[in-house]
Amino acid sequence: MTRYGFNIRTRTGQRVDNICIMAANQADAERRLRQMYHHCEIIHCQTEAVTLRNDPLDLEGVIGIISNEPATLPSVARSRLRNKSSTH
Repeated sequence: MTRYGFNIRTRTGQRVDNICIMAANQADAERRLRQMYHHCEIIHCQTEAVTLRNDPLDLEGVIGIISNEPATLPSVARSRLRNKSSTH
């Protein structure tokens, strides 16, 4: 898959920058662009190869990214339960 970034001028003359469209080829990306912006003029097009993710999201990995440290979910849960004060 490739990410195409377009800078265009609409049919009314308004400039629109950085419209990103994922497509298999440039012709397909331009077709999709023209479905949204009829009769637009493409000023510039840049391409960027994108690798597709095949692995599922890992909850512990996401927690590690958010907390900026390695996450061990069971130990976090145990420590929270251990330190929880009862309010009954």
